[in-house]
Amino acid sequence: MERTTKSRFRSKSEHSLDSKGRLNFPSRFREVLAQYGSDTLMVTAWGKHLRAYPLSEWEIIEDKLLDQGKEQSGMARLIRLVLAGVTECKLDKQGRILLSAPLRLETRIGKDVVLTGMRDWVEIWDKDAWQLEVQATRENFDSFDEGLSKLGII
Repeated sequence: MERTTKSRFRSKSEHSLDSKGRLNFPSRFREVLAQYGSDTLMVTAWGKHLRAYPLSEWEIIEDKLLDQGKEQSGMARLIRLVLAGVTECKLDKQGRILLSAPLRLETRIGKDVVLTGMRDWVEIWDKDAWQLEVQATRENFDSFDEGLSKLGII
């Protein structure tokens, strides 16, 4: 029996927003999104970056946050922030999404951005913030050995 699986959002790419805040969503990511049967991304602020989910994946996250998250102490504030800030972004005919000014402002996203594929979602980082994140991770790379070992990766 043949098993069909969805492609995944993978890798990173650098882009520049246009003057209206539109982002050219990479064609390889558009191909993955098409497998979800939608041209809609749900974008929300997540710490220092934005997360963009296909609509069906977002609905799973939303349900988990609302149904299970409220059972965890201290989660109400995070749930409120994440859900209140979500924006529906449809791909236009040129394969772009509009990142609203409030989304960009909240995460301090400027003109130059880095997109990182994270299997079921895409992170959108301000390029300078991404470079700081990478630098901090590289400087502490050895600190991940225990976790990687527990996962059976090293």
